[in-house]
Amino acid sequence: MASCAAVGNRRCHCILRRSVVVDSSVLVAAERSRVTTPEVIGAIREAVGDVAIVICSLTVAELAHGIYRAKTPELSRQRRQFLDELKAHVSIHPVTEVTAEIIARIGAEQAAKGINLPLADLIIGACALELGYAVGTGNVRDFNRIPGLTVVHL
Repeated sequence: MASCAAVGNRRCHCILRRSVVVDSSVLVAAERSRVTTPEVIGAIREAVGDVAIVICSLTVAELAHGIYRAKTPELSRQRRQFLDELKAHVSIHPVTEVTAEIIARIGAEQAAKGINLPLADLIIGACALELGYAVGTGNVRDFNRIPGLTVVHL
């Protein structure tokens, strides 16, 4: 049986040899499950292969938000360690002018069709489109509504 990538399906859930922007949902779930940063990076590599793994600067903000919302100092410390280790091992792509234009165009086009995308997902998806990367996520439904974006379920 041909893989979905081989038959041209850009909504792929199989292993791709394409660099990925990892969605916050994957990292939040890993951190909450007490998976270490090396373990989560290893699991992502196992799923997508030896390709570039990147996060959007918005993902840093989302993870840092959890540090300041932690109910205990110990949980805050653990979350800080997870984020600091992640930043040491994964490239961070900023939201650029190009990203902003992609966000505006896709957001407006989809809204005109009655499709309202969560802004955070649109930002992360636009980051991936700008780079020509796939998005690796546990939230396939929302990312599948971004035209032209390759989505990998992690």
